[in-house]
Amino acid sequence: MPRKCVHCADGTAMQRFEHETFVIERKGLKAKLDDLSGWRCPQCDEIEFDAESARRYAAAGDDLVIKSRRRTGEWIRRIRKKLNLTQAEAAWLTGGGHNAFSRYERAEVEPLPAVINLFRLLDKHPDLLKELSE
Repeated sequence: MPRKCVHCADGTAMQRFEHETFVIERKGLKAKLDDLSGWRCPQCDEIEFDAESARRYAAAGDDLVIKSRRRTGEWIRRIRKKLNLTQAEAAWLTGGGHNAFSRYERAEVEPLPAVINLFRLLDKHPDLLKELSE
């Protein structure tokens, strides 16, 4: 019995593919994975990897998330130090908890976009810190 696409309303039959290369991207970081196999819907292009390919694809995606967090953590630490802020002061400035910046800098969590945007502005305009601290 043919494998049916669960995303297409008419249940289009999926087609088998073997040994293809996929590129995963996250925030400018890329990973190239060779030799992946599974099924593809010819109508909507939905992909279902076989078990081993799915495991490899997920692991590569997880690795990109970790690398992205590390890069962000290093970036935010650099700016915090440039501004001569402690982690506690930076957390107060952004409204985060007392452990927030430690967790950002250790790459345990990704900062909220508002924190990223604030630090991007302060990196370019450190004089604005005085206005925020008043």
